[in-house]
Amino acid sequence: MEFILDHYENPRHKHPIEDAEAMVEGGNPGCGDVMKVYLKIEGGRIVASFEGDGCTISQASASFLMDEINGKTLDEALAIDHAELMDGLGKEIVQQRTRCATLSLDTFRAAVRKREREQMIANS
Repeated sequence: MEFILDHYENPRHKHPIEDAEAMVEGGNPGCGDVMKVYLKIEGGRIVASFEGDGCTISQASASFLMDEINGKTLDEALAIDHAELMDGLGKEIVQQRTRCATLSLDTFRAAVRKREREQMIANS
């Protein structure tokens, strides 16, 4: 639990990226979790950040995920699945709040899809 509280109280990469190639909003309306994920690729590596509000688990998950994916390639980051994310957060702590814990990963993946769509349009 200390790990989750540290990411919640001292979030990493929690800021907008003004020149992001994609920004996607995600949320769990039922519990009030909302977040934006910003994404760009520099030199083949991910630069990502988030903004948001919500429960401790959703916000800590976003901080943890941003720490994990920054500096990775898209393929490396997309290899992270829900189970791996939950294991990294502490499965026993977050297993009752799966939607909160995985919101950041789902929103990141949506940002990747948006970036890919926009690049396809720009290149056609």
